[in-house]
Amino acid sequence: MVSLLSAIFPPVPSFTEKDLPVLTGKVFIITGAASGVGFELSKMLYVAGGSVYVTARSVPRCEGAIEKIKAQTSGRKAKGILKPMVVDLADLNTVKAAVEEFLRQEIRLDLLVNNAGVMNTPVGSKGKQGHDLEMVTNCLGPYLLTKLLEPILIRTAALSSPFSVRVVFVVALMQLFTPTSAMSFDGDGNPKILPGDNYMQSKPGDNYMQTKVGGTWLAAEFANRLANKCILSVSVHPGLMRTELQRNMAVSARVGMKLLFKGPVYGAYSELFAGFSPKLKAENNGGYVLAWGRIAEVPGYVTDGLKSKEEGGSGGAKMFVDYCERETIRFQ
Repeated sequence: MVSLLSAIFPPVPSFTEKDLPVLTGKVFIITGAASGVGFELSKMLYVAGGSVYVTARSVPRCEGAIEKIKAQTSGRKAKGILKPMVVDLADLNTVKAAVEEFLRQEIRLDLLVNNAGVMNTPVGSKGKQGHDLEMVTNCLGPYLLTKLLEPILIRTAALSSPFSVRVVFVVALMQLFTPTSAMSFDGDGNPKILPGDNYMQSKPGDNYMQTKVGGTWLAAEFANRLANKCILSVSVHPGLMRTELQRNMAVSARVGMKLLFKGPVYGAYSELFAGFSPKLKAENNGGYVLAWGRIAEVPGYVTDGLKSKEEGGSGGAKMFVDYCERETIRFQ
């Protein structure tokens, strides 16, 4: 069991870019790759020889990140291919078109990292189709993207070693910040929006953490769907870091993060472990990885959602997956 202190201040990374094999011929999609952790991860995979789809919400952000990666790696020998993939996860209309364009270019996909996310957005912020901005960006968009990419992941897994093809959902430090309700639903089975103290006893950040509970449940859902195809799906807490994710936080909080915590390259090590470490095996499918690359467990009130009420759980995960399917079906 990992202590809370160790979860907040992790030991040295157990898997870094030095542990990567040559990735020539392998294909990767990293969402939120224009900055922060996704940018650092994309850079590592590119240097190792992989074909990396740098995914962001606009052409300028994709192309700007690609130019920056090339500039920062100009003196290194081993390099792969960088390609833009424009997806605005807050606009579900953009997802299918991006996947179709990807499928026109590629015949395999070895790793999908659902890294993009937003946090502490202003109360009332919405996506293009009217969903809560945190929920659509952190859950609905990634669910739709992953589902549309299932066929190519399955085809790739059939030609690869077992559980080397992987799907990663980036979540948070579930042991510290998750509301004990895990996720609250209304009478129609939709997640309730928790705008801080205005809703019952919820506090600022609870709505964001609900979406991270959703991410752990989605990782488990795709693990169940794809395990018989030898595809591994996990959730990962990349670590407490100073990144653009805190752009909506108070200045004092951002200063504190800068003083106390490391930069985004360490979060990339967490995602690198989830995507490539041989320590993750079939029995870890649907599981949780902690910074900077350690197999761990999420709180019981989160995993209780994976069981039905008849099994002694809350049934929350099935309700949430059903919600994701309902909200994305017309965009599939």
